[in-house]
Amino acid sequence: MYNREIAKLTDKYVANTYTRYPIALVRGKGARVWDADGKEYLDFLAGIAVNGLGHCHPAVVRAIEQQAKKLLHVSNLYHIQPQAELARELCRHSFADRVFFCNSGAEANEAALKLARRYGGEHLGGKYEILTAHNSFHGRTLATLTATGQEKVRAGYDPLPAGFRQIPFNDLGAAEAAIDESKTAGILVEPIQGEGGINVADESYMRGLRELCDRRGLLLIFDEVQTGMGRTGKLFGYEHFGVQPDIMTLAKALGGGLPLGAMLAREEVAKSFGPGSHASTFGGNPLVCSAGLAVMKTLLQGGALRNCVKIGKILAQGLERLKERFAFARAIRGKGLILGLELEMEGAKIVEACMEAGLLINCTAYKVLRFVPPLTITAKEIERGLAILETVLARV
Repeated sequence: MYNREIAKLTDKYVANTYTRYPIALVRGKGARVWDADGKEYLDFLAGIAVNGLGHCHPAVVRAIEQQAKKLLHVSNLYHIQPQAELARELCRHSFADRVFFCNSGAEANEAALKLARRYGGEHLGGKYEILTAHNSFHGRTLATLTATGQEKVRAGYDPLPAGFRQIPFNDLGAAEAAIDESKTAGILVEPIQGEGGINVADESYMRGLRELCDRRGLLLIFDEVQTGMGRTGKLFGYEHFGVQPDIMTLAKALGGGLPLGAMLAREEVAKSFGPGSHASTFGGNPLVCSAGLAVMKTLLQGGALRNCVKIGKILAQGLERLKERFAFARAIRGKGLILGLELEMEGAKIVEACMEAGLLINCTAYKVLRFVPPLTITAKEIERGLAILETVLARV
């Protein structure tokens, strides 16, 4: 099938919840993908930070193939070896003592919110409210879209669940002022707001939130669905700030391209989840956890993380050169290989022009070009992508 034929099938049978570009990607390797017509693209989007090790990384493919020959799925009513091993590795290399597995970032955040409420009911006198930030993004379930600090995501779903309020990002004073002594159980924040425009939390803000939560007896929850699993150059984004959360959520790159999410928590907090309190039929099944183990092992070997730091600097320097050349480029933000170039105009047309020229990126918060290429991308591929972007920007 060709791009046009696949698009016709999509338009006729698939729910119209995405505005799709007129190409169908059918093959990938590393930082490159090919569409159904055989055209090659450099992928600086990586499935929106999902393909952290690139497309079809050999270690991930090998793990999937080996596990697929043994066991695809069993219920969580039984012990699952790859799940137990992946949980061990996540706990060994983070603040956490326990892991709950699910299928997506929204589900991981849903689990975090439910755990926070259970903990609030048991230890905080029934407190249930969660403070979140303006421009945040936490998912598409009713609870997580209500937690999300973007009106466009919440529109059309009233009445929304109670128990969420949004406050300014990077404003510690606003966070403390918003705490309701009778209701507030915790604060949920992204170390870097991805969908919100690649807004990076200040170190003083993150440290201040930790101190504030400790002083006021609140839970600190980090949404690392996009920043976790090496995206910032460290295994987890919180490591840049010298603080640890009580609960953290992961997804996207965790499964190497398979649907895998996780909620991590300290033992004291995790104890509020007992048998029957939460569940996920497919969460942490043998196949996806085998892929997750391969991702963890590859990241822990260090090469991908070192490459992320090195190549991230090259990409940031290249974007800085473009900012100096083009007056409509306003700012560059991010860490590692989650970077944004803020423009004075909307970026949708630039994204389309880049795609036509063979470079896949996207635009978030209307005016911020987002770059989240695989952590394994090469300097040569980065320079090639920057050259395409410069040619496109020169036409503006």
